[in-house]
Amino acid sequence: MMAVRADLNISLDGFATTTDQTPGNPFGDDWGRLVAAYVATRTFRARVLGDTSGEGTTGLDEDYAAAYFEEVGAEIMGAGMFGLHDHGHEPDWRGWWGDEPPFRVPVYVLTHTPRESIEFANGTVFHFIEATPEEALAKATAAAGGGDVRIGGGVDVVRQFLRAGLIDRMHLAVAPLVIGSGERIWDGLRGIENDYEVRSEVAESGVTHVSFTRR
Repeated sequence: MMAVRADLNISLDGFATTTDQTPGNPFGDDWGRLVAAYVATRTFRARVLGDTSGEGTTGLDEDYAAAYFEEVGAEIMGAGMFGLHDHGHEPDWRGWWGDEPPFRVPVYVLTHTPRESIEFANGTVFHFIEATPEEALAKATAAAGGGDVRIGGGVDVVRQFLRAGLIDRMHLAVAPLVIGSGERIWDGLRGIENDYEVRSEVAESGVTHVSFTRR
């Protein structure tokens, strides 16, 4: 059965974004630590970096990384995740992922800035829409062809879909570090756990994988 899913990497104190960026280090050191276990997996290296050597970690982190892409028929993301906040003035900007974005499905980018759709040879198509969560989900569901719809991020977009009661399954990879500032997944979501069955397991990397499944 089709499901609406979300996956985020967060810190022990619940932050999914970082604030230590500098002009010389645009992602910041905290971001690298936050996603280190995911980036090290075999699936990430192959799917996102195009590394066909077979290198990368296995184990529980790899299991969740592989599941991230399974059965997804369409994706929804915010303008920031596509890069419009930094590159909105560049009409030729095609996203962070080069000529082979890892999605390989229709992607709906939520934005107030109209743009023409961008299509890639591997099946990724970015559509830029101004829509409520419900409207965006209706478009993505129709395009998914019975597959799942993933709410890719950023954290504010995921919160909007959680508040609207639209997410069926959510996976949080909780890295063992404290960031102290940024955007936190739980703000405005007191008691959200009551709507879900919650389970967790700890990977060899020290990352705790917490899964929420709607009751």
